Amino acid sequence: MSEERMVVATEQRDIRMTGRFMITGLAAGHSVFHWVMQSFVVVLPEIQAAFQLSAVGVGGILTSRELASGIIRLPGGVVADVLRRHWGLLLAGCILVAGLGSLAMGVSLAYPLLLAGMALVAMAHALWHLPASASLSYHFPEKRGLALAFHGVGGSVGDVAGPLATGALLMVLGWQGILSLYAIVPVFLAFLAVWSFQNIGRVKESDEKPGAQPSRAESTKRLLTDPVLWGITVVRGFRAMSLVALVTVLPLYLADELQMSPFARGFHIGLLIAIGLVAKPLAGHLSDRWGRKQVLVPGLVWSCALALLLIPFNQGIGLTVTIALLGLFLYPDQPILTAATLEIVGRDVSATALGIATFASFIMSAASPLIAGGLYQSVGMDPTLYFIAALFAAGAVIFALLPLAGRDQQTSNG
Repeated sequence: MSEERMVVATEQRDIRMTGRFMITGLAAGHSVFHWVMQSFVVVLPEIQAAFQLSAVGVGGILTSRELASGIIRLPGGVVADVLRRHWGLLLAGCILVAGLGSLAMGVSLAYPLLLAGMALVAMAHALWHLPASASLSYHFPEKRGLALAFHGVGGSVGDVAGPLATGALLMVLGWQGILSLYAIVPVFLAFLAVWSFQNIGRVKESDEKPGAQPSRAESTKRLLTDPVLWGITVVRGFRAMSLVALVTVLPLYLADELQMSPFARGFHIGLLIAIGLVAKPLAGHLSDRWGRKQVLVPGLVWSCALALLLIPFNQGIGLTVTIALLGLFLYPDQPILTAATLEIVGRDVSATALGIATFASFIMSAASPLIAGGLYQSVGMDPTLYFIAALFAAGAVIFALLPLAGRDQQTSNG
């Protein structure tokens, strides 16, 4: 048996290369980033008071997050494809940097250091997505949407548990103590990730295509001229704009106008995400069977409608139920968009394609917190919700017009 075949046989016996272990490990790592980032959203009113910020100033924090996420993704995608055999170390490094960013926010006594810590967490999170999503796409080509959805569920667990834990901890700790505490777990998990993800990114000899293949530079040039890729990118941008606008103003509205306690605030922000724990894998599975467009377009229309329903149902049990229903498709849409992107690109440039698409979409979303904060501060919550609903509607229309018929038919017959 040749040395390369022995490596493949060893990998097949390695628990780290089994589907269950790989998806669970990546989902667990994904939850760390979302725990820290959504916990930060819960303490935004405390940060606003500590640094005496306006609503636009609060939006500036989230704008720095979006800019940091976008800037790292373009070069990060290229680097991730070049360093495919070292994805394990790259993923572990991302977790470690997230912990250091949380610590920087926790000890910050000045606004610039707070922004720097937020940027570190955002950059680590953005870079994590590139090898994680590309590896799942490669290892699970027939169930790409479902695998990416389970990875997203890990993030949703952090989205739900983080706000709830943070809301409870605010009753006994200050926001700086909480964020400093959250720096401990990522540092420990980073060392575990070095072993867990050691073989992620390796391509088996049997999967290599024979014959001359286009160079990575040629494949990247093709990406830049693909209109479908750019259409998906614009939809990602509108979706990101609407989401970041919502998470900017919702905690301010709950604290300022409804006078909710920190725990109640954390509960409602967590509720916005909780239903996605079930909806995300279901949406991913249905998109594998029926097609990306058949699931994503109705989902974006649903999010648009529920954002508008927050206007009349703006308090009490009506608000709680509407927030829960809005969460039905608020987060499950992202794995479908990622799957749609990876289906139109080659494996050698999969991370590069995600880097290009998410770089452009994050640049779009960077202005959204400032716009939302300005609208909320000057004209109130209702016009801000109209802005958010319009973004969802624009994304639905554009995705409906994209020529994905070939893939939709393929997935429907699969």
